[in-house]
Amino acid sequence: MGKKKKTNRSQIPFRLNILFIFVFLLFSLLILQLGVVQILNGEEAQKEIDQTESSRAYISVPRGLMYDRFGKLILDNESTRSITYTPPKNGHSAEERLNIAKKLATFITMEEDQEALASMIRERDKKEYWYLFHAKEAAKRLSDKEKEMDSGDQYQAMLDKIKQEDYNEFDWSDPNLLNVVAIKKELDAATEFTPHIVKNEGVTEKEYAMVSEHLYELEGIDATIDWNRVSKVEDTLSTFIGNISTTDQGIPQDNEDYYLTRGYSRNDRVGTSGLEEEYEENLRGQKKVVEFTTNNNNEIVGQKTINDGQSGNDLVLTVDIELQQAVDQIVQEELEKYIESNPYENRFMEDAMVVMMDPQTGEVLAMSGAAYDKEKGEVYDEGYRTIYNTNVPGSVVKGATVLAGLDSGVISPGEHLYDSPIKIAGSRTISSYKNMGSISDIQAIEKSSNIYMSKIAIRLAGADYQAGQPLRNFDFSAFQTLRNYYSQFGLGVETGIDLPYEAPGLIGSSPNAANLLFLAFGQYDTYTTLQLAQYVSTVANDGYRVRPHLVKEIRQANGSKEKLGPVVNTIETDVLNKIEMKQDYIERVQTGFRRVITQGTASSQWSSNSHQVAAKTGTAQNMVSTDNGLKETYNLSLIGYAPYDNPEVAFAIIVPRTGTGNDQHGIHHNIGNKIINKYFELKEKRSEGQSDDNSDQSTNAQSE
Repeated sequence: MGKKKKTNRSQIPFRLNILFIFVFLLFSLLILQLGVVQILNGEEAQKEIDQTESSRAYISVPRGLMYDRFGKLILDNESTRSITYTPPKNGHSAEERLNIAKKLATFITMEEDQEALASMIRERDKKEYWYLFHAKEAAKRLSDKEKEMDSGDQYQAMLDKIKQEDYNEFDWSDPNLLNVVAIKKELDAATEFTPHIVKNEGVTEKEYAMVSEHLYELEGIDATIDWNRVSKVEDTLSTFIGNISTTDQGIPQDNEDYYLTRGYSRNDRVGTSGLEEEYEENLRGQKKVVEFTTNNNNEIVGQKTINDGQSGNDLVLTVDIELQQAVDQIVQEELEKYIESNPYENRFMEDAMVVMMDPQTGEVLAMSGAAYDKEKGEVYDEGYRTIYNTNVPGSVVKGATVLAGLDSGVISPGEHLYDSPIKIAGSRTISSYKNMGSISDIQAIEKSSNIYMSKIAIRLAGADYQAGQPLRNFDFSAFQTLRNYYSQFGLGVETGIDLPYEAPGLIGSSPNAANLLFLAFGQYDTYTTLQLAQYVSTVANDGYRVRPHLVKEIRQANGSKEKLGPVVNTIETDVLNKIEMKQDYIERVQTGFRRVITQGTASSQWSSNSHQVAAKTGTAQNMVSTDNGLKETYNLSLIGYAPYDNPEVAFAIIVPRTGTGNDQHGIHHNIGNKIINKYFELKEKRSEGQSDDNSDQSTNAQSE
């Protein structure tokens, strides 16, 4: 019995020893592993723990302002309340954005009008909302092939399979639901670390205060101050200033890559027309750049400003806003008065257009277009017609025709030609408003001879004329020859004005021999009012054709609206070409233009004007199609400059489809006299230190 007990006791310590050894070995291995991690891989492990990532946010800055030539502010940025959303690194999930939208919807309403609110929600928005609650069901609808698509295509395939009866389980007449979905739609459009405007129009004081008070529960939401464009001169010049896109529209989709590669965000507001578009690169400014540092948990652990940004540069325009406003009023009043004086005869009239510019520099002083609404009996501003609408101008082109004849050698200076009707087989008889007998080149301009111009055209074509017969040996290249001369003055070609678009004019589509004659006195090709202004400026400027422009200077923003910043760029006079002909020829046309006023076709209308004007009148037949056939109307035009001996202002006027071709009481003369008188009246007042506008903003902004 004693031996058995001894054997059992000796086995227990042995087993304990084995257990102790095993535990010891485990601890040794653990210590060894910790040593390896600490000593060999410690630095790498610490890097993994400390790993961070940097991302940059680009924050928009205020857009540049616009001033008139005397420093009067005409386009401003008006501060406005704004609600924004800035997603964190890797953004929020769709469910998280929905929760944020629901919370935010208790404080703001995207649109007060339910119909307007409903119009913000597309079918896709409804499908995406349904998907949030039925993701698994939507996934089951995918085919095996669709399940192999990448995530983006797969998501689109699921949306395509969502039917109207699916998303109509929600009550889309409920304004609260519409408001939540409209907010979520804006949150979905945001990109990480970049503030996205959720609402910046019509944010009430109460909404702004409520959001500000509850920011702690609205992750990524902020209540800030944004800006909107506001004109300080109402609608004056608005069609040339142009528009910018809304945050909903963002950058144009058809040119998205262009903007994205230049640092724009998709919801950035950009110029879409006029000067806003043409000078986008100057007006946009440089965005503020903030760099955020995040850790592995996407928590922001640091931020720093890389670039403080710079507000957009300001534009100083060439336009005299007081003159512009006065010209607008003159044109609108004269158009309305002329139509109402004889509503039946003038029933086809609908617009009148005026351009005034400095012929030596190309600086546009005023551009005005008035349009008549027949139904309302009201006149409204459509200045863009001066560069978009083209019309046959009539006799105003005769100066260019005479110069073509002189330079080509088909007539000589002072040569007399006999003015009597011309009849070409198959064409209507061509005549002047009266038979003038033997006249010179200068007299042909002074008295506005159609026959003199027609004979120049016949000679350019090398043709033989016999009354009642076709023109023999007619060289059709004369069309291009005459148009080449016209284009040197800016007729039939783009003027080069600093706007995104202008019409080049239209070339007549039936080049028979007789039409060359009509082209020579302005009743075939069509031109814009701006082209006519460039043409007469070229005559006034001794043959130098300059590019018209609306911007005089680009200045750096300095935070002050009363004091202009440093000049960044000055738009210098750009001479497009010099008319390659003898100066004596140009002087003969200048003399003809002066005689039009002193003793020619416009002498009675301008006899009381004391500003030494040189001008040329024009009347062109303009057939209008009606239910009872063609109706004859007239385009009335007038070009000119002053003072004659030292031109500082040139102008062009065209009033299409008037009921009479009678120049004696023409609307174009009424407008012409008034705008020239207004120009010199303002000039005199300024020289005496006066101004029509006594508002605070009329004080000329000073320069640094």
